[in-house]
Amino acid sequence: MPLFSRFTKGPASVDSPAYPADVKEKYATESGDEASVVQVVDTSGAELTFEEDVQGGMGRHLGVFSCTMLIVGKIIGTGIFSTPSSILGSVGSVGASLMLWVLGFALSFCGLFIWLELGTMIPRSGGEKVYLEAAYKKPKYLATIVFTVNAIVLGFTASGCIVFAQNILISAGQPAERWVVRGIAIGVICFVTLLHGLTPKLGIWIINVLTMFKIVIVLVIVIAGWVVLSGKTHIEDPHKNFRDAFAGSSNSSNDYATAMFKVLFAYTGWSNVNYVLNDVKNPVRTLKIAAPLGLSICAALYLLANIAYFAAASKTEILKASTTVAAVFFKNVFGVKAEKALSVFVALSALGNVMAATYSASKVNQELAKEGIPLPFGPRFWASNWPTGKSPLPGLIVHLIPSIIVIIGPPPAVAYPFILDLDGYPGQIINLFVVIGLFILRYREPHAKRPFKVWLPFAVFFLASCVFLLVAPFLRPSNGVGDSPPLPYYLYCLVGIAVMAFGVLYWAVWWVILPRIFGYTLEPKKVQLEDGTYVTVFSRQKNS
Repeated sequence: MPLFSRFTKGPASVDSPAYPADVKEKYATESGDEASVVQVVDTSGAELTFEEDVQGGMGRHLGVFSCTMLIVGKIIGTGIFSTPSSILGSVGSVGASLMLWVLGFALSFCGLFIWLELGTMIPRSGGEKVYLEAAYKKPKYLATIVFTVNAIVLGFTASGCIVFAQNILISAGQPAERWVVRGIAIGVICFVTLLHGLTPKLGIWIINVLTMFKIVIVLVIVIAGWVVLSGKTHIEDPHKNFRDAFAGSSNSSNDYATAMFKVLFAYTGWSNVNYVLNDVKNPVRTLKIAAPLGLSICAALYLLANIAYFAAASKTEILKASTTVAAVFFKNVFGVKAEKALSVFVALSALGNVMAATYSASKVNQELAKEGIPLPFGPRFWASNWPTGKSPLPGLIVHLIPSIIVIIGPPPAVAYPFILDLDGYPGQIINLFVVIGLFILRYREPHAKRPFKVWLPFAVFFLASCVFLLVAPFLRPSNGVGDSPPLPYYLYCLVGIAVMAFGVLYWAVWWVILPRIFGYTLEPKKVQLEDGTYVTVFSRQKNS
């Protein structure tokens, strides 16, 4: 059954070649646009229809402003305040570092356009999960399971919690001892989990407020950087880092690939609304406005903030800054007291990032549970909006567990750069299959409604970048050890691949090997929970 008969949004007739004969009904969306309809098949089957998938929770309550804030709030956080030093350390020069930030912006926009096409074609929560399922229907459930394992095992929000803890301690004049940092970070992720799980409206409101706050903070850095470059401050030579800017640049592909992962990590969040489209008013129109607007705001602020950092601090100071580059900037420009104040601002920015990431992650986890993925206590619990009926606290708990494990695991000094690398590598594997899936869907469903269509060279450029970023990290870096010693420079790649391979193995055992050994078939059926949420559950039927 063609996917788009169930999920495509846009003006169309059931006689269109994009829709098969089994389409039984159509209904207007809540957008108010009478010409905009969603085609839905007979609901007697086991797969959830569009109408069933959006049931439960708070309904469509996110508008353009909240969606833009959800994107900006996810993108701006630990990245621009914390990663410039690590990126500079990888590539070796100011010029190369700035070029990577520009390239990261270009790649992010190419990716955003691809996700816009897919998201407007299939306006459902879940992001990559939905797009992979659409493109790779066979073997059945393989794409879902691989994405599930990646989302659960690597779906942590640890780096923002660590940065929050470190900056709070700096502002209080206390040493950032290992277990103190871990304790505060665990408190942050637990607080955010309960906030979204018990008071979801308050959680969205706080995301919006913190996002506006962090935009103001980055603007302060940008404006202060302009003043420094004017030469009217006590900074002796603000143009020093821009003379012969490419001196000392690395000649290792590994260094650039590793640094690019960090840049892309800093831009991560442009697809944040794709994960929560079931909560969005008029999802197609809202996504087409909020996604480009949110990424454009962040890209402009990022590049200008980096220029400000390099104007106010030497390369040595930035390299030694670790996770507090912005604090060094404020110390040099405004003094020690301002450094402590900035640490509070960075901590609040990191908190906003954690809140935005956790909100979208919980929705993805809920969508995965709706597919009947075998988890302890069964999919009914994990797909539910327990206990309030408004927000998926179980999905938040799924996100909480790996976050705590990562926080208390390795030392923060090693954990932070390793987390950035590890978060990026399997993500690029998924991105590779998503963009290939785009080409598959264009071939398979040429007449499907596409409210937005990405220009093909953008998709090809994004595909090429994915291939490079998957191959280059295995090449030996110029310093021979990478940026997370004593761990091997290639370890994050192997861990990322191992996680994806475990997903394939898990699928093979649960859906192929065990049914063959014990002679049964997994039969799906739909169940509606008390809060209105629909979930697919599987039962074992003995083979005759």
